[in-house]
Amino acid sequence: LLLIGGAGAFFVLEYDNPETFGAMPFGESVFQALFLSAMTRSGGFSFVDVGELYGSGTVVGSMLMFVGGGSASTAGGIKVTTLAVLALAVWSEAQGRQSVQIFGRRIPSDVQRVAVAVLAWGATIVALATIVVAQITHAPIAQVLFDVISAFGTVGLSTGLTEALPESALYVMAVTIFMGRVGTVTLAAAVAATSKSQLYALPVERPIVG
Repeated sequence: LLLIGGAGAFFVLEYDNPETFGAMPFGESVFQALFLSAMTRSGGFSFVDVGELYGSGTVVGSMLMFVGGGSASTAGGIKVTTLAVLALAVWSEAQGRQSVQIFGRRIPSDVQRVAVAVLAWGATIVALATIVVAQITHAPIAQVLFDVISAFGTVGLSTGLTEALPESALYVMAVTIFMGRVGTVTLAAAVAATSKSQLYALPVERPIVG
């Protein structure tokens, strides 16, 4: 879904961009859209200048890089399974189910808790790094966000901003790479390891949410 959906989004948004797909034949545009959709998830290669993408295409690329590849793979990002668990939790809530179910199986609450923690951790890292780099450089926020998420997901794509960053911003990028590569895995392991049985139950309180 991410591969085909991302390719479709790139193709539709960039088909009239003369700096990217607009100058290519139809077949090549389709291939390059698929290739870019795959590479934003992990590989970091591109035959088009990422810095020439429209703002909408830059946002799509940022979203794909934030998700990243499959769990237990060498790809970065919050991982596909994390997104799937969160999507299933939202779907189950919309249907009024008491538990998250898929393919005749139930996903336990501790797995959902890890998924929420990884998403919150990743979003916090990206938000803080984006604010700091944007404040240092005063560059367009779309370019800053793209390069920061590329660092977080250890993808390697760049709008061209990173090579021109001052030294202080490069340190921020380096920390972002480290936290994105090691931090999410460590956090997931730590949250999973803290699961323990409790022989009592506290009174229920239902705060208003939303």
